Amino acid sequence: MRGVYVITHPEVTHHVEGVAGGWHDSRPTSVGRRAAVSVAQALRAQIPYGTGVELFSSDLRRTRRTAEEVAELFGVKPILDRRLREKSCGEAEGRPQEWLDRRFVPPPAAGERLEHDEGVKGAGTKAVWAQRVYAAMEEIPQRSCEHQIIVTHGGSPTFVVAAWVRRPVESVAHAGFRAPSGSITTLREDDLFHDRQVVSLGATRHLDS
Repeated sequence: MRGVYVITHPEVTHHVEGVAGGWHDSRPTSVGRRAAVSVAQALRAQIPYGTGVELFSSDLRRTRRTAEEVAELFGVKPILDRRLREKSCGEAEGRPQEWLDRRFVPPPAAGERLEHDEGVKGAGTKAVWAQRVYAAMEEIPQRSCEHQIIVTHGGSPTFVVAAWVRRPVESVAHAGFRAPSGSITTLREDDLFHDRQVVSLGATRHLDS
C-alpha cells in the first residue's frame, strides 16, 4: 500500500504580521517551529520503521524548515521542488494584506476562472498554479518509494489531491480543498486494484499537544 502524506507548513511570520504571503519568503514563528516538530513526530508514528521514505518540499524557506524537521527524524534529504510553491501574489507579496484586499478582483461564480486576472500585477493565475503542481504530481507517484512525504502550502493540497485521484486540471476551477496550517493529508494507493484514496484531509489532531 503506497502512502503519500501532504504537509502544509505551520504558522509563519506573514500569518501574524498581516502581510500577503505567496512567494514572500517568510519564516516560521516559534509556534510554527513547535508545530513542525509535532508534524514530524506524527508522521514517524504513522510510517513503519524499515520502509522506504522520500521527502519532497517547496523550495521556499517556510516549507524547507518544516521539511528539515521531518528529514532529521527520518534520516532522509529533502528534494526541493519549486513547482510545489504557493500561488504567486505578484507585487502584493510582503505588503499589508489590506493593500492586497483593496485591489483583489475575485473570480466570477461562472465562466472562466482558471485564467482569471485577480487585478494584481505579476500575480499568478490559478491555471499556472494548478498546472505546475499537477506536473510535480505526475512525476512523484511514478517513483517506486513506498512512502512519500510532500511539504507544501495551504492552497496547494487542492491540486495535489485532484491530481492524485486523476481529475483533469480543468476540474479544479471551482475546487478548494484547503488544509489548515500544520495539517497532514493522507493519500493511499492499494496494491491490488490500484485505487487511489483520500484517507484524511487536513488532519490537525497531532497539533493538540
